[in-house]
Amino acid sequence: MNDFRQNYRLGDMTAVAFAQAAASNPVILLPLGSHEDHGPHLPMGDYLLAEQLAVRIAQAATGKGIKTYVAPCLPFGVADYFGSSPGGLALSAGSFRAVLSELLEGLFRHGLTNIVILNGHGGNVPVIHEVTMDIKRARNLILPSFYLWKIARQLMEKHLGAGNQERFGHGAEPLLSLTKALRGATVQLGSASTSPSDVMLGLPVSGFGAVDFHGLTIEVPAEFDQVPRGVTAAAWPVASAELGTEVAAALVEAAAQFVVHIGSLTR
Repeated sequence: MNDFRQNYRLGDMTAVAFAQAAASNPVILLPLGSHEDHGPHLPMGDYLLAEQLAVRIAQAATGKGIKTYVAPCLPFGVADYFGSSPGGLALSAGSFRAVLSELLEGLFRHGLTNIVILNGHGGNVPVIHEVTMDIKRARNLILPSFYLWKIARQLMEKHLGAGNQERFGHGAEPLLSLTKALRGATVQLGSASTSPSDVMLGLPVSGFGAVDFHGLTIEVPAEFDQVPRGVTAAAWPVASAELGTEVAAALVEAAAQFVVHIGSLTR
């Protein structure tokens, strides 16, 4: 017989069991991710990585005395630069805003207000801000968003020291080493390929939604299939499961400490 008393995922609990747990207004982690192209070497579903980290964070925070549970991860993020890739599934900003708002309202209905959003997609950031600002105005409730990959990068940069900026970016660090550590079987062996720089308006595409004009950045609707990927080639030889394990541990510890801080505010 399975013992679910130590489970942290709402999806593994009965409604009766969680109703009992909810009476104390525990911290609820709401992980958000994406399903998008990360290059030929990494899996599309980085939401699975966000969900895995969320469970570890809940376990660590609970071990520090703040009961914490993980809501189901929203696997689809706000559509930005990845519609050109087959298999990329995303939501419009309006749809994401509605879904996130309704998920949060579902928690509020039952008195659950200690919520930490664990965001795993850059395109979600402005919409999360809009939704949480609306909630602050309507309910005088502040919901923080802990951007997993941004903080993982900060921790990895601190760990590596200066002179490593070229290895950070989409399809590169910090997700490359984190995926090698936590979902290593999904990483495709071999070097990550680069792509030639595309041209728009007679100018070289320099990054997501941007071209270079004599050293100046001009915004254009450039998607992932047009963006040069030298960053992945720079990161591939030096990324490792060992580095990912160390950064994952630091990320979980930092997030758990933040959750404890949030949980202690209403004690």
